[in-house]
Amino acid sequence: MPTTDKQKTSSFLLFPWGLLSIILILALNLSLSDSWFRDNWSWITLVLIIPAAIFENFKVGYSTMKIMFRKVIYSLLSFLLVGMAFGAALAGWQLERFQNITNIDKVKLPWYVLLALVVMLLIQIAQLFSMLKAVKREFMQLDGDQ
Repeated sequence: MPTTDKQKTSSFLLFPWGLLSIILILALNLSLSDSWFRDNWSWITLVLIIPAAIFENFKVGYSTMKIMFRKVIYSLLSFLLVGMAFGAALAGWQLERFQNITNIDKVKLPWYVLLALVVMLLIQIAQLFSMLKAVKREFMQLDGDQ
């Protein structure tokens, strides 16, 4: 009688590396002074984007439903968070430019922060498509007609 071992999934695989780097990019942009962040943005994004891409890439080889489900949820949360940040920045720009309201607090997202967020979303999209490919491969193995 074959036995199956129920192994607990590693927390390293379940952790939302991409979502964490998006949150850190936005938090650092909003909390640090503009001059310091403007001078060091390339290093900050390099330290946040490259490891997140590598760690998210480790998840591709694991096609358990728990990892895939969490990956989809974290990707949706990433898109929601970036969309809200873009919307807040666009609303502040619109109020200042077209309605001539200048004494308001607004979210300022420089071009390099926008670029970093777009790169993170592209990584999320690539990971989602690779997960879908893994799911298709897994289902094709279970299909008796193939």
